Amino acid sequence: MHKFFTALLVITLLGGLSLADDKPVRTDLTPKDLARVEKVTALTTDFSKPEQFELLPGGAATTKKIVNRDIFSQFSANLSFDDQEKFSLGNGFFRKLWVGAPSSTKGSDGLGPLFNSRACQNCHIKDGRGHPPMGADDDGVSMFLRVSVPPHTLAEKDAMDSGQENVIPDPTYGTQLQDFGVPGLKAEGQMKIDYTDVPVTLGDGTVVTLRQPHYSVTNLGYGPMAKDVLLSPRVAPQMIGLGLVEAIPQEDILAHADPGDANHDGISGKPNWVKDIITGQVELGRFGWKDGAPTIRAQSAEAFAGDLGISTPVNMKPYGDCTPAEAACFALPTGEQANLGVSEAPDPIMDLVTFYSQNLAVPARRDVDDPAVLRGKQDFYTIGCVACHVPKYVTSRKAEGAAQKFQLIWPYSDFLLHDMGDGLADLRPEAQATGYEWRTPPLWGVGLTETVSGHTYYLHDGRARNLTEAVLWHGGEAQKSRDAFANLPKSSRDDLLAFLGSL
Repeated sequence: MHKFFTALLVITLLGGLSLADDKPVRTDLTPKDLARVEKVTALTTDFSKPEQFELLPGGAATTKKIVNRDIFSQFSANLSFDDQEKFSLGNGFFRKLWVGAPSSTKGSDGLGPLFNSRACQNCHIKDGRGHPPMGADDDGVSMFLRVSVPPHTLAEKDAMDSGQENVIPDPTYGTQLQDFGVPGLKAEGQMKIDYTDVPVTLGDGTVVTLRQPHYSVTNLGYGPMAKDVLLSPRVAPQMIGLGLVEAIPQEDILAHADPGDANHDGISGKPNWVKDIITGQVELGRFGWKDGAPTIRAQSAEAFAGDLGISTPVNMKPYGDCTPAEAACFALPTGEQANLGVSEAPDPIMDLVTFYSQNLAVPARRDVDDPAVLRGKQDFYTIGCVACHVPKYVTSRKAEGAAQKFQLIWPYSDFLLHDMGDGLADLRPEAQATGYEWRTPPLWGVGLTETVSGHTYYLHDGRARNLTEAVLWHGGEAQKSRDAFANLPKSSRDDLLAFLGSL
């Protein structure tokens, strides 16, 4: 089987290459260094042994600490001593429990009034992946519902198409359902999930039962939602490697874009251009399930406001996502205090949380030379997964963080949007992302999900209970690769899963 796949491999890899002459070229390198980078990031065709430096997916920033539940909470291994202290301070604010104002703990004032969580860490548990509610006692804090409505006017559509607006808020419930309120204030409602079993028969006769989720909202606290409201569930993503993603030159991401499928391989990755809430400029989206945020700082500021109801110097929203229809929310005090700064989470809190998020290290790979892992890697390449899950990049020499400069990294993502078919569609557009498109999530650390998070739920809403189910949910542009996986013999599927488990 693997000899047969080897014969197909070169054809498969060539089919995924961009043939455009106007491929963006990064400007931070000399011609000599550019040639080196192109050589080292080229897709391999040798699966007899690990590639050089493959053991270190985060380059010199990779952590080699003992693998346990805290492995995603380690700092970049190449941080200076002073920056390690800065990381620890940021960790403290990331874990900080906020309280509603006014309180005796003035430095913690400002939660809500409506919110989804009291701390960043409560969603990104152990800096890992969130999950859908697991039983009656699970409050589902690491998963929430995005809400919005379709654009109703040409001006609204133009604003989204140009990246000036990400979404059009629901008139009453804004852009996110807050399922908690401070004492005396009703929550907006509770997310309800119902599942339908969907049996899938693989090529060898194995039957896998997928679960199709259906979402609704109960106990609405402020009246009905819009008739055409759009609901999109999101689990909190893992936090590792974010600073390295931010350090990938924009040109290297755009070089993989092929929105018109010019090379006819069926893969049409496209960027999402979104407004940076800090600069006001339209920038390349890199973070979030639909590439909705251009930088870690912008994403952090949006999370402070949307998830915790906390204002920051770059996002002055002390009432978070409250809307004028929720008058009771605006009647409550905020935690803004002139003696502490102009917002509820003033600098240096934003600086420290951003720095912490930039420097959560990617763990070292495991079992890179295991024969099953190498066979699975070959299958991963051959069936076309690398067309979207691009293995490696070299970060910019001009990266903001010293730990992220000029590192060979292995995130396994193109950080572009792809149509994933009807099965995964949420029908909710976000800036230039359609209701069928999702950002390719990085795969580094995916094999440590159970170790860190205590579960194996995957995809944007945790519907997949293991990696096999996650692959089988792929459709649209990924349909051919998904079908190829489904038709592999069990031994080859197990090898491919072993490869993913080593990431």
